Amino acid sequence: MADPRTNPLARWGRLITVLATAPLLAAALSGCSTDIRDLEQYVEQTKARPGGRVEPIPEVEPHEVFIYPGHERDPFDSSILAPRLPDREISTSTVTIDPDRPQEYLESYPLDTLRMVGTLEQDGTQWALVRTPDRTIQRVTAGNHMGQNHGRITGIRETGVQLTEIIPDGFGGYMEQDTSIALSE
Repeated sequence: MADPRTNPLARWGRLITVLATAPLLAAALSGCSTDIRDLEQYVEQTKARPGGRVEPIPEVEPHEVFIYPGHERDPFDSSILAPRLPDREISTSTVTIDPDRPQEYLESYPLDTLRMVGTLEQDGTQWALVRTPDRTIQRVTAGNHMGQNHGRITGIRETGVQLTEIIPDGFGGYMEQDTSIALSE
């Protein structure tokens, strides 16, 4: 490739490029004139016009207070949200929860997330195979606990696991409730 300083064709090419862009450059710079007399004249005409009339603020009529008869209760009184208990306000239940009993592994899962997947018998003991949400299989037998309501396994059959849960009775005590987990297909 030839040096553009010594090549006559390269010099002519630069000259043609400059001459071709000169009219475009001149047109772009012509918009930058400093003559703004027409703009100043328009501003003066606009300022000379008379101002408009602003409507007055409408007068607000005072609100008439109406007191509903028979509604003297304070709407901010939180005692109306307290549950209304029937005549029996104190639990007579003798069911208790042992707080010192160590919690078993399956008691950390809600009962509806556990699935019975099978049974097996070993040395005369019937076992249920229970799948947890993290897909592990646990072996349980009667007397073990599972579920978050202190569920104690009372029986194992080929079709399901029977449990007795301890749930609140609504009066400050506890009651027992029988439930089961069916064999999953």
